[in-house]
Amino acid sequence: MSTTSQSYLAGLIGTGVTPSLTPAMHEAEADHHGLRCVYRPIDLTVLNRPATDVADLVRAGAALGFNAFNITHPCKQIVLSALDEVAGRAESLGAVNTVVVRDGRLLGYNTDVTGFGWALAAGLTDPDLSRVVQFGTGGAGAAVSYALLEAGVERLDLVDVDPERAQAQAHRLADFFPDAAVQAHEVGAAPDLVPAASGIVNATPIGMADHPGTSVDLDLLHARHWVADIVYRPLQTALVVGARERGCAVLDGGWMATGQAVDAFELMTGLTPDAGRMRSHFLELIAQGH
Repeated sequence: MSTTSQSYLAGLIGTGVTPSLTPAMHEAEADHHGLRCVYRPIDLTVLNRPATDVADLVRAGAALGFNAFNITHPCKQIVLSALDEVAGRAESLGAVNTVVVRDGRLLGYNTDVTGFGWALAAGLTDPDLSRVVQFGTGGAGAAVSYALLEAGVERLDLVDVDPERAQAQAHRLADFFPDAAVQAHEVGAAPDLVPAASGIVNATPIGMADHPGTSVDLDLLHARHWVADIVYRPLQTALVVGARERGCAVLDGGWMATGQAVDAFELMTGLTPDAGRMRSHFLELIAQGH
């Protein structure tokens, strides 16, 4: 175990973040490295502050000695105005979920992309990436799409209740991945798309406790499909359970939640975390009902 005399202060800014598992995950991993870390949720709902205040909060936090921040909904795009520099993937997406204070400068990154990329590699064994259908093209969905194409997906079909949003994302991704086929579709196209796919990804809020159900008709799934969900509360969503019952290889939302935290921890502290240990701790927290 490495040790350091430096203490570390981080924050998570967004709406409804008080119950987040991210602070506990970071603090526990820091303990293993001998790093004194305090990680605080900065809940805009509790503070009664609008999302547009995120830039002021980040600047003020940096001035008060915060070392880093995670940024979540609905602030990932708004925070860009506060930053001195934005790293490659985050710049391409126009969204930042990790801000590091370094030498007085605010640096922005996106570990949602790398987090899902890690999840795909660590949580599934040699998934067929020939043709993937992704449901949802919102903030998290944009990062997932980018990660899928980085991983080598040959054809990506984007399905969204907002066809214009899906189409705009498809155009952006085509610029970054000209060798891949990216197409946008209305929800009604799903019955034709899913049977022809090798993999299915849910990047919508459907499956969360307050958004029950599935984005995918479970009767369209077959054992040859792999299925990934980014929802992790509950961890066993209706999609995860239904896909597993049909013999599909399944990637639950906890993999992405762990992956983005692993990458954020390294960016924030400069220390290499133990991804397996963070995944295990995440599962312990879930089991304890956190």
